[in-house]
Amino acid sequence: MRKAVICTLFVFISANMMSQTQVIAHRGFWDTQGSAQNSIASLLKADSINCYGCEFDVRMSSDGKLIVIHDAIHGLTSIKKNTADTLTRLKLKNGESLPLLSEYLQKGTELKTRLILELKKLSTPELETKAIEQIISLVSKMQLEPRMEYISFSLHAVKEFIRLAPQGTPIYYLNGDLSPQELKAIGCTGPDYNSKVFKKNPEWITECHSLGLKVNVWTVNSEEDMQWLIKHKVDFITTDRPLVLRNLLKNY
Repeated sequence: MRKAVICTLFVFISANMMSQTQVIAHRGFWDTQGSAQNSIASLLKADSINCYGCEFDVRMSSDGKLIVIHDAIHGLTSIKKNTADTLTRLKLKNGESLPLLSEYLQKGTELKTRLILELKKLSTPELETKAIEQIISLVSKMQLEPRMEYISFSLHAVKEFIRLAPQGTPIYYLNGDLSPQELKAIGCTGPDYNSKVFKKNPEWITECHSLGLKVNVWTVNSEEDMQWLIKHKVDFITTDRPLVLRNLLKNY
């Protein structure tokens, strides 16, 4: 009898912990000393404060290599028009070189935080498929499948991640133009939409959960918006202010 009570209590506590909104550091934990957006330092710092996940962006160089970078142009240098050799000589604000995806993921193998990879829209669907095939292969070689999640504004890319990633891999769509039912129909884990989308359609949060979908929201930096989303029981919040969000969650 006592074992049954303990087991029931453990299940209740575990479920309650899992139901709380989780923190994802947007482009890593970059707004702190020695860090920069999409740097390896920002990945390390996101892990050091126990974020659920570290979001980062991936583009493709002219020679088909995958680079961790948000903008299409870094300084005056186009990402898609230059080779990886040229791009990895460029510096981030903290002095790091632009990392290859392979370098970024290799560091990730030493950490605990989940890796939330955003594939930026590429020039053609064919290039997106090529990039995703490389990503899936690289992740498999590094045995990182259990800790990877994929997001994109490109619906083609999302569908290709669903097709090529191991079954059960979390895959989210960013663009905000599909309903929960439409996301469910294509096999998406759920929406990862801007907070304005959910403010306009708050019923989508409940609808997603009723369909067995997860809800992520980007990029939330206002404490008022954080509190609104926490109260509406979204699963994840992506933010540039992970410590602020973590402290707010202590009150719930």
